[in-house]
Amino acid sequence: MGVIDLRNINKQFGTQIVLRDVSLEVFPGEVVGLVGANGAGKTTLFRIIAGELAPDTGELVRQRNLQIGYLTQEPAVSLDNTLHDEVAGSCVELLALERRMHAVADEIAAKADDPQLEELMATYERLSRRFIAAGGHDFETRMHEILGGLGFKPAEYDTPLRHLSGGQKCRTALAKLLLTDSTYLLLDEPTNHLDIEAVTWLEKFLANHRGGAVVISHDRYLLDRLCKRIVELESAGVRVYSGNYSTYVEAKDRRILTEARQFEKDQAFIEKERAFIAKHLAGTRTKEAKGRRTRLERRLQAGEFVTDVEKKRQTSKIVFGGGEERGDTVLRVDDLTMGFTEKPLFRDLSVQVFAGDRFGITGPNGVGKTTLLRILIDELEPQTGTVEWGPKLRTAHYAQEPAALDASRTVLEELRAASTALTEQDARNYLARFLFRGDDVFKPLGALSGGEQSRVRMASLILQNPDVLILDEPTNHLDIPTCEVLEEALSEYRGTILCVSHDRYFLDRVMTRLLVLQRDHWKVYAGNYSFYVAEFEQTRQTAREDYGAGTKTAKKKARKAARDEQAATPAPRPKTARYDHLSIDELEAMVIEREVALSALQDKFADPAVLRDPEALAELKEQIDYATEDLSIVESAWHERVEQE
Repeated sequence: MGVIDLRNINKQFGTQIVLRDVSLEVFPGEVVGLVGANGAGKTTLFRIIAGELAPDTGELVRQRNLQIGYLTQEPAVSLDNTLHDEVAGSCVELLALERRMHAVADEIAAKADDPQLEELMATYERLSRRFIAAGGHDFETRMHEILGGLGFKPAEYDTPLRHLSGGQKCRTALAKLLLTDSTYLLLDEPTNHLDIEAVTWLEKFLANHRGGAVVISHDRYLLDRLCKRIVELESAGVRVYSGNYSTYVEAKDRRILTEARQFEKDQAFIEKERAFIAKHLAGTRTKEAKGRRTRLERRLQAGEFVTDVEKKRQTSKIVFGGGEERGDTVLRVDDLTMGFTEKPLFRDLSVQVFAGDRFGITGPNGVGKTTLLRILIDELEPQTGTVEWGPKLRTAHYAQEPAALDASRTVLEELRAASTALTEQDARNYLARFLFRGDDVFKPLGALSGGEQSRVRMASLILQNPDVLILDEPTNHLDIPTCEVLEEALSEYRGTILCVSHDRYFLDRVMTRLLVLQRDHWKVYAGNYSFYVAEFEQTRQTAREDYGAGTKTAKKKARKAARDEQAATPAPRPKTARYDHLSIDELEAMVIEREVALSALQDKFADPAVLRDPEALAELKEQIDYATEDLSIVESAWHERVEQE
């Protein structure tokens, strides 16, 4: 039986019908993806399920005592609270219970010889059992795990929310929701403002969440990895597809093709019948013609024929011009180091980009991806290193935070300003490829959404016919259909692409090489995002097995080595001395190996079984403390060796 059951739900705002006869049942433990064009009614449906909005007609049935957690796109938070207090405030009852326990404990301490002591002890025992049953002892651990998984550092916990960015406030609201441990989750664009590391953590969290969830997201990679069903809102109704997002795309395209074929067949039959009726209605075969007319009208009213057909994906093809390959090497970067503090964002970065490469750049927030692009286009000067472009290359740059468009111009005027040679009709035909059709081209730029403005900027960029496209988060603010149009265009583009992106599906479909920037190291992978994940997971699995088997032995050896070292020399040696015989490359490899091992251990915090087992949790903390210290020592040895060179 489903935990939520929608039966013939209808909702209308003014003259606009948003939901029509929507029936849907969701079950415990499953993750459902909710997709549809902007304005299709996804958020309205969420608000009805959450009880914030009443349907005009229809019935909503929810399982008794079902706790629903609802994350909106623009959640409200208290700006006066610190990050820690705002997130902890999601468990008000648990905190109140803890405060009551502390108060009773103080009374017990103050009344050691009081006759009421026995009663106070019984009260404390009752409160303690309730606190333990509610997960009180691992509350702080869970909160820190969730905050860390979503990209917050402990140093930020005491920061007032009014000093955080809009994206950080949204992540705060998500952390607050996940900590409540609601039975069923409604998540409206939960990956907004998350980098790849945080999204990956969220995927693992949701995969282990027993209650289930419905997710609205433009992150197709997440929908692929988590969802067992895709529900599409279209024409105010719903269609349900079994499987993940990729399966949904294939099934929908097959359905549209089948309906198109049936539409042609049905139209041919209807025209043939009407031609017969018109020819014989007043002739010798009048009776037969009237009978066929009655049957045809009856079948039309019963909806037996396909009388309308959906266009495949409602997209138009974008065609790039230009993009000629010019020589073998388009870009050469040697020994690039850059940072705005004493610790560089990246160090000794050396890459070579060849003609025709689709070269993706990805990694967590704050590792210098956009900074690297700005160095490449000569907006920033690196601390060390060189950047050399091939000769006579025409480049075009799509910035993540561009200069504002002229709000008074229309879409059509903006495009014709980018290319004065375009006639109005040619410009309108071109804009249709970017989903601006009909009167859309006369909209003022100031009235467009962020996604629509991004489409205008991309259209203008492509008109430049560049040899090299330099793109910074090009799929931000774009809905799924527009992302797919862009991906098809870039896949056919003949020139070279340099692109920073956190969109894993986009990186998978378009990129052929990938530079992954991490904190303190980087690596180039000769493939797309799936290739990188497969190689990384293989490395991590090997490291996890080796590290798990050798942790206790390693600790004993380290202690023995420390004792021997202390006994052999009168003066204490630095901990890094044990690595003096290793080269820089060997030390760097050891740093990466230990980072992978530490990441594998930290991943275990997403396992509810570990969080609920105090002994396992204590052991995990001990392993992480040891791994962190070990990594710190090797990193120090590496930094010392670099400085000596």
